[in-house]
Amino acid sequence: MSSPGAGKTTLILRTMEALRGQASFGVVEGDIAGSIDTEKVISGGASEAIQINTGGNCHLEANMVHRALDDLDLARFDVLVIENVGNLVCPTHWALGEHLKLCLAGASEGHDKPIKYPEMFAVSDVIILNKIDLIAHVDFDRQIFYESIRALNRTVPIFELSCRTGEGMDAWAAWLLDQLASLRHKD
Repeated sequence: MSSPGAGKTTLILRTMEALRGQASFGVVEGDIAGSIDTEKVISGGASEAIQINTGGNCHLEANMVHRALDDLDLARFDVLVIENVGNLVCPTHWALGEHLKLCLAGASEGHDKPIKYPEMFAVSDVIILNKIDLIAHVDFDRQIFYESIRALNRTVPIFELSCRTGEGMDAWAAWLLDQLASLRHKD
């Protein structure tokens, strides 16, 4: 979950690249219209991907994802990523059956997002600050960002990375592999 332009699809692509040979990915792409991101993730190596166009709704709903799962061969991949419509408000109110809620924030959007959209950061199981390569060029205060998140969600893991340069991707990929191993162990 993130606002438009924070880098959701690029994060998916870079994560698939970082974990190539270690985990395979299926992707459900949620957008108001179009299939640009689905085409990108298929080209980027997703085992399967399916597009859900909401036709104007600002978020995906469980019934939409459920119908999409009927068209996916779940045995073909290890990780199913559900990319919600770009929005920092509506997706927080809709459970999609996910194991983890990831919130992606872009440094170029500003450090005030946890203050303006607190519920998104409060319900997230992991938070990624993307576009850290831009921090020196934009008005972004890490201290305010972190303090705001910790006031809402004291223990949430936070990763800083740049999908463009690859900085921080190793730590994120390792954490995700650990989560996958934990889920497999529970089954």
